[in-house]
Amino acid sequence: MKTRRLLILTLLLAAGVASAQRWGRRGGGGGGGGWRDTDTLRTARETESHSTGTPTWEYPKAFEHDVFTFTRIRYQRGGWGRGGRGGWDTDLPDSDLNLSWRLQQMTSMKVDPNGRIVNVTDPELADFPFIYIVEPGGLSLTDEEVAAMRKYLLNGGFLMLDDFWGENEWENCEMELKRVFPKRDFKEIPLTDPLYRCVFQIKEKAQVPNVGLGASSEYDGVTWEREDAQTVHHRAIYDDKGRMMVIATHNTDNGDGWEREGESAYYFKQFSERTAYPLAINIIFYVMTH
Repeated sequence: MKTRRLLILTLLLAAGVASAQRWGRRGGGGGGGGWRDTDTLRTARETESHSTGTPTWEYPKAFEHDVFTFTRIRYQRGGWGRGGRGGWDTDLPDSDLNLSWRLQQMTSMKVDPNGRIVNVTDPELADFPFIYIVEPGGLSLTDEEVAAMRKYLLNGGFLMLDDFWGENEWENCEMELKRVFPKRDFKEIPLTDPLYRCVFQIKEKAQVPNVGLGASSEYDGVTWEREDAQTVHHRAIYDDKGRMMVIATHNTDNGDGWEREGESAYYFKQFSERTAYPLAINIIFYVMTH
């Protein structure tokens, strides 16, 4: 992973500055260039913002090949009987670009302002040390993708799975990852893990609902999308040396916390600022320094 060495140096500075800075709600910015065939998308910036607009920024040209790039995986949904409701492009592009901006703003990292979208079988996958899959309750990998994912993760890559709810969706996600690692199981991450204190101090596995539920939860307190999804789980798969390769944030929607941050002041303060962003920044910091 060619970006890892330089990012370790910059990330070590991040812990000292990130928690000392104040969050500021982002105003609307420019959107992308309009929707197009999702099979050909290469960057999040190529799609139209459907939230409050996405920020733009530049980084020094010297960092052109060494920036951190938020990388989303394109996949095919399973057939009938699979869990999940959305697809691989749920929350695109706002979640990817807003999180990338917050990383640039809140840490000393230099971050790609466009993000990337890749297939698991793309030869360039190894250029990106962090990949993200949304709605894995409907994930379905081909045999070729299973082999490519296994190789990527064992060679030092990291996968984050996010935004899936209830036991049916969990079972589908677990089944697909069992195909990648038949002899490795997900393990619940204890709150004593260094991941929860490497930048921000995280003391609970808080739930991030979609923006509709989140806004109404100010009055009714309901943040879960279904009755069997009230408890948040953070589960991980580790390699033989104890390195975390996969994290699954289950019964929570961090992606909406990034995407919808500008649509409700209450939602931003209660869920985006308090949970979704700190957790993502900690995960990425932890991944890039371990």
